Amino acid sequence: MSTPSLEFFRRELAFRENARGFSLTLKRNCSISPAALACVFIALGALALAIAAGFALAGAWLILPFAGLEIVALAAAFLIQARHATDYERIDLEGGRLRLEVAQAEALARYELDARRVRVDMSGHYVVLRGGPHEELELGRHLDAPARAALACELKKRLRT
Repeated sequence: MSTPSLEFFRRELAFRENARGFSLTLKRNCSISPAALACVFIALGALALAIAAGFALAGAWLILPFAGLEIVALAAAFLIQARHATDYERIDLEGGRLRLEVAQAEALARYELDARRVRVDMSGHYVVLRGGPHEELELGRHLDAPARAALACELKKRLRT
């Protein structure tokens, strides 16, 4: 099996071009909407309660507290997933300034770097942007390894011009 070329991943990174730069937004791949997620949670919770109620009516009443614990654990898992469903990283280059916006859970951080001084490196699981001695930002949290490599390559190319 051959590995896909970088050209394949470049098409996946949807750079929006403008006269003075570009914009790119990297998001999680969420396959379910919040409303659909709530429906799935309600259906699973109702099913667990119905099964537990059936066993309780048959005399195994001790299953009800465990069904309650199951629903609480399921709710916690769904809340953790929903909390990070809207995470993103936005990269904008305009007028020689590189602006980054990173949203994780409820936290939103904005950074601005001089595009001429930015160095792009690959470090572990991230693309690292270095803008000075104490400016270092990690990007690519929502990309797999080949797409991160393509992002680093593309950023290097676009920041040189």
